[in-house]
Amino acid sequence: MIFRKKIQGLYNTFISLKGDPAEIATGTAIGVFVSVTPTIPFHTAIIILVGVALRRNITAAWISSWIVSNPITIPILYISQYKLGRFLLGIEGNPFRFGDYSLSAIAALGSEIFIPLLLGGICMAPFFAVIAYFISLHFIRKIRT
Repeated sequence: MIFRKKIQGLYNTFISLKGDPAEIATGTAIGVFVSVTPTIPFHTAIIILVGVALRRNITAAWISSWIVSNPITIPILYISQYKLGRFLLGIEGNPFRFGDYSLSAIAALGSEIFIPLLLGGICMAPFFAVIAYFISLHFIRKIRT
């Protein structure tokens, strides 16, 4: 129930955002891109830096980041990123369990875990960001008409 209220609050904030739909959609794409990468606990800092540098909607970026990277989705993202990274590097993987999803905890697991995970995340991020851009652009335009 708490999760549902949080999502409803984020939705209400998102639909009330002011500004050009393309800028909001770009902010959304930035947030999704960052949230798909295994860079916890730096997501917010990265979003702010990129959002300010590109002059895009930081609120949209933060909202989309939280929706994509949360306690429910992180295990799914990280495991799929790790498997993709292993595949791209052509290495056999060892089964393991994430206990802590922070960048420092993952780095402590060693390069045989960290490098495939980071590579998989960096490869997945643009794919999800582009999709998020077009979906949010369509959604924002539809709401405003």
